[in-house]
Amino acid sequence: MKRIFLFLFGLLTIYVIYIDLTAGTLPMDKTQTAIKTAVTVSSFESTIEAFKAEVEPGDTLISIVENHIKKPLPVSIDQLVEDFQNLNPGLAPEKIQIGSSYQFPDYSK
Repeated sequence: MKRIFLFLFGLLTIYVIYIDLTAGTLPMDKTQTAIKTAVTVSSFESTIEAFKAEVEPGDTLISIVENHIKKPLPVSIDQLVEDFQNLNPGLAPEKIQIGSSYQFPDYSK
């Protein structure tokens, strides 16, 4: 009897893990997320100024912005990353490529 119980418990555990990994256990409303993202991006773009720059070897997000404004960064790094991602949807700052041009937040004012 003990073996049958352990076998059934093992099967149940494997099934629960499979369902959790494939479908998940928390429902997610994808349309609401997409609408919130679109509203956030469109309202954000109207409030921040940006400049376009080409990435050169050795450049980082911080160095490009600091060189443009000719002073130390006036915002936190987290804010800079968030602003960059809002200006360039779907692009992480660590994924910028040499020779490509991107929009960078302009904190000179």
